[in-house]
Amino acid sequence: MAAKTMQDLLIEDLRDIYHAEKQIAKALPKLAKAAHSQQLRQAFELHLEQTRGQIERLEQVFDELDTRTRGKHCDAMEGLISEAREILEMGLLPEVQDAALIAAAQKVEHYEIASYGTLHAYATACGLTKVAQLLEETLNEEKDTDLKLNDLAIGDVNKKAIAAGGRKAA
Repeated sequence: MAAKTMQDLLIEDLRDIYHAEKQIAKALPKLAKAAHSQQLRQAFELHLEQTRGQIERLEQVFDELDTRTRGKHCDAMEGLISEAREILEMGLLPEVQDAALIAAAQKVEHYEIASYGTLHAYATACGLTKVAQLLEETLNEEKDTDLKLNDLAIGDVNKKAIAAGGRKAA
């Protein structure tokens, strides 16, 4: 077996995040439907559209690298999405469920931020300027989504969860 190069590593990790994005695109409509807060529902719907664009961007990256577009099963994303599904089965008050869904979504975002940050660094190290630019664009979208989710949690969702009875007396 030939030794793998940095570009081989980049391609392997691209295949992982490509599959992760496909899993996210499948899960987001279910999360949007489960959201009690209209703002949270809209955030999930907006991120679904972004995710579709990110998948297209990854396909551009594969084209730039002149390699076949295909995913490699992403166990990490499967686990994160499984955790989000478990939230829907917990029987939480709707407002508390929204708070939990934001937390689950932020875990997904943090995984994506770490992945795209690494991919960007690999592409930059390989001198793949166009690939690095495409990955940086997605990285910035993921960071923005994380900030928006955080703002939703701090601004309204967590307060409504507490008001709805989301805190037990000490």
